[in-house]
Amino acid sequence: MTRSCLIESLDDPRVDAFRDVRDRDLRGRDGLFMAESELVLRRLLRQPERLHSLLVSREKWIRLEASLEQVPESVPIYVADLDVIGEIAGFHVHRGVLALGHRPPSHEMSLEHVLQELDESTPRTLLLATGITNVDNMGSLFRNAAAFGIDAIVLDGSCCDPLYRKSIRVSMGHVLGVPWAMTEDWANSLDQLKSKWGFHLMAAECESRSRCVSTVEFPDHVGLIMGAEGAGLDESTLSICDSIIEIPMAREVPSLNVATAAAILMWERRRSLSVEG
Repeated sequence: MTRSCLIESLDDPRVDAFRDVRDRDLRGRDGLFMAESELVLRRLLRQPERLHSLLVSREKWIRLEASLEQVPESVPIYVADLDVIGEIAGFHVHRGVLALGHRPPSHEMSLEHVLQELDESTPRTLLLATGITNVDNMGSLFRNAAAFGIDAIVLDGSCCDPLYRKSIRVSMGHVLGVPWAMTEDWANSLDQLKSKWGFHLMAAECESRSRCVSTVEFPDHVGLIMGAEGAGLDESTLSICDSIIEIPMAREVPSLNVATAAAILMWERRRSLSVEG
């Protein structure tokens, strides 16, 4: 097993960073994040500079050995029996692959930085979200955004961490590929998106001012804004938006899961671009 370090003892200090995974997800991980499963690791390998260390089962090492050749020499690769990995990590639903990665620095998650990376010569679409605290919903938002070609995601400070282990898994690793920004000044960021960057903001909300999404025209640069299930979007957010849109539904069903609703709106946006093209 060239390039790998065999771990046979549960007390081996070299894998301390992988211990008690579930508890560390709640307490933070000192600038790192945890990813699991072969599929997610393959996405992370597209950004090898983000890798900190790997812990994989013997079987996965054999399966992934050719792919792991691209891992920088400075990144340790630990190999252990599956049951040993489970005891170290404190859970067993990791499919034999755990990867620690470096979180992006805070300036790379700023609205300014993310928008500067976008191509202004073509129509741009942002997905914006406030108050999303469910990690499954967060992961699904990223997976859907990747599926519909969203340029970037903007989250307010009340949202949960997209780099939470389960969120990464639910997103099928797309949290690692879709650009995203986190803002602590939601109202100012919305204003900047309109006045400085030229985005037309569309709030998703069922209320008297709402228009059916299938009847609206989408400008070139659009920001689709989603709120938490139940609470929805507050009036301060609605008042700054250029339009309010809704998805027609049966009367017996007042709302959709936020990730499902976002997927429908993103599909409508993508369909409009296809028709125009």
